[in-house]
Amino acid sequence: MEKEYKIARDKYAAFDVDTDEVLKKLAEIPVSLHCWQADDITGFEKKEGDVGGGLAVTGNFPGKASSLDELRKDLEKVVSLLPGKLRVNLHATYGDFGNQAVDRDEIGPGHFTSWIDWARQNQLGLDFNSTFFGHPKADDGFTLSHPDKAIREFWIEHSRRCREISDFMGKQLGSRCIHNIWIPDGSKDETVSRKKHREWLIQSLDTLFEKTYDPKNMADSLESKLFGIGSECFVTGSFEFYLGYAITRKKMLCLDMGHFHPTESVADKVSAVSSYIPDLLFHFSRGIRWDSDHVVTLNDPVRELTLELVRSEILGKSAIALDFFDASINRIGAYVIGTRSVQKSLLYALLEPVEILRKLEEEGKLFERLALLEELKTMPFGDVWNHYCEQHEVPPAEHYIQEIQDYEKNVFSKR
Repeated sequence: MEKEYKIARDKYAAFDVDTDEVLKKLAEIPVSLHCWQADDITGFEKKEGDVGGGLAVTGNFPGKASSLDELRKDLEKVVSLLPGKLRVNLHATYGDFGNQAVDRDEIGPGHFTSWIDWARQNQLGLDFNSTFFGHPKADDGFTLSHPDKAIREFWIEHSRRCREISDFMGKQLGSRCIHNIWIPDGSKDETVSRKKHREWLIQSLDTLFEKTYDPKNMADSLESKLFGIGSECFVTGSFEFYLGYAITRKKMLCLDMGHFHPTESVADKVSAVSSYIPDLLFHFSRGIRWDSDHVVTLNDPVRELTLELVRSEILGKSAIALDFFDASINRIGAYVIGTRSVQKSLLYALLEPVEILRKLEEEGKLFERLALLEELKTMPFGDVWNHYCEQHEVPPAEHYIQEIQDYEKNVFSKR
């Protein structure tokens, strides 16, 4: 592999691309792993019931994590198979609650101190999410935009506490924690009071954001959605709504690749949105016909998004996280495939000779620009990837498959 890397390095050098420098840059780009892939969004609240919120996890592959210890053990295995900087993204329902029933408006930093200790031991950052689904007060499809003020206040208090937890995590770990808000609010059929629901949502958000925190410790992000199961006709927190709110309130905006129409390009939104919002969060997912949250693969939408992040020069200003859940295959395998696909796509983008392409464009040499873009697709970036894996002492190429099979045999099969 070292010989193959040297050949690849020389080929990229012909286009003024220094692969050694590229790998240094790649190693500094953190990817946030979503904890809910390990247990199918179940969490550890003392309760029974469906996930709710229009979320659906398909499959019943054996070995699902059913405790904090099992989930952390699985995450440690995942991390051992991945190169580069990593973080872990938690939902509020994944606290260390013991045998106590702790409602959403009662959670606090103490329920997540064991997560902070674990993250510190494993050299990981933490991100956080308020959880607006899988709760009786979300059963009718509305939370922060609910007509009932008492229910809105319940969810406002929940998010206040989540922001406090996020700030505590960022302060303790010395690494900014992104607190993301996604709500399932919407309606299955024609909705007459759309404007009213959005006014309630504005009021709720303004209220829960009243307290300010040090941006070095935490940042608030808002995540939109086009539609969901049970909210096909109306979603309160649409892209347009959150775009306006994020601009006027100076908040982060989250663009989830599965939350737009299949014909929309998230990559095309990058330069437009970043012109007004300097801090963006991207959820990498793979929606097929709807927001089905398939495991991320190295497909065109993923590649186009990472290329645009590099071309727009906002890669270092953007946060990257995963958001998919698949219980039809080995859950650790899903993690590793998805994360490596995002990392490979980032590498592919960083290896592009942007300045040469930009110069051709400025000179009106459009044939030459397109020809070079096509030739770059068959450059040996896979050999650079394998070298990167070896640098970080993780299995290159397909060699992680056997390790996951062994874990399935020795751990999953015994649960």
